[in-house]
Amino acid sequence: MRHRKAGIRLSRTTAHREAMLRNMVTSLFMHEKITTTDAKAKVLRGVAEKMITLAKRGDMHARRQALAVIRDNGIVKKLFEDLRKHFVDRPGGYTRITKIGMRHGDAAPISFIELVTGAAEGEKSRGKKGKGKTTTRKRGVSTKTTSVKSEGTVKKKTVKKKETTEEKAKAESSE
Repeated sequence: MRHRKAGIRLSRTTAHREAMLRNMVTSLFMHEKITTTDAKAKVLRGVAEKMITLAKRGDMHARRQALAVIRDNGIVKKLFEDLRKHFVDRPGGYTRITKIGMRHGDAAPISFIELVTGAAEGEKSRGKKGKGKTTTRKRGVSTKTTSVKSEGTVKKKTVKKKETTEEKAKAESSE
């Protein structure tokens, strides 16, 4: 029975698992994005977020605790000086796991794990609709609104990429 034994073993001995997680968290902070299996990514997330929390504290004891896990002075310096600035105001959720499919050799589920550093270019903006930003509607239909000036008046022009049969029927019935 495994009563009161927390943590995922990943089918490895304790020494192998700890060494693997040290290497993975070092690579994550070095490259800021790595590819691994889903199970390893979920275990790595806890270790990485603990290291970022230590970096947010920023004192000497926290730096020594981080060095006990990471063991690379350059990476710890990057974590405590450069990456710390991105996470000072963030209360948690420093990493993002994105599933990308299956590995060819053994069909293991593969994921990206990456650091969330503010508003990346892939994230959606939370501005008002209709101000030149693409917005998504029901059934994958997206529209883009642009302003067009013609002889002193401002007209808005809407361009539709796809139009479903339901929308065609509504448009014909309203005319």
